[in-house]
Amino acid sequence: MDYGMIGKIDKAKRYAEERERFQFSNFSVTMDGANNPHTITYQDGTWQCDCDFFQTRGRCSHTMALEMLLEGMVKPYEGE
Repeated sequence: MDYGMIGKIDKAKRYAEERERFQFSNFSVTMDGANNPHTITYQDGTWQCDCDFFQTRGRCSHTMALEMLLEGMVKPYEGE
């Protein structure tokens, strides 16, 4: 039994519960939308999505879903 790894697993579980420790700066996600998959990116506090709605409005259900999922770990939307 690797007791060192057990300690690291316990520490990882504590970290995962402390969401405020994590601040995302850049990532890319593929989401299965209702009609087809969409690529959503987050870079330095700015969201992008390849869906048509986002292109005309600057926000969409895909980016809002990720904001909800990652609440407290990404900057909140500061648009109009």
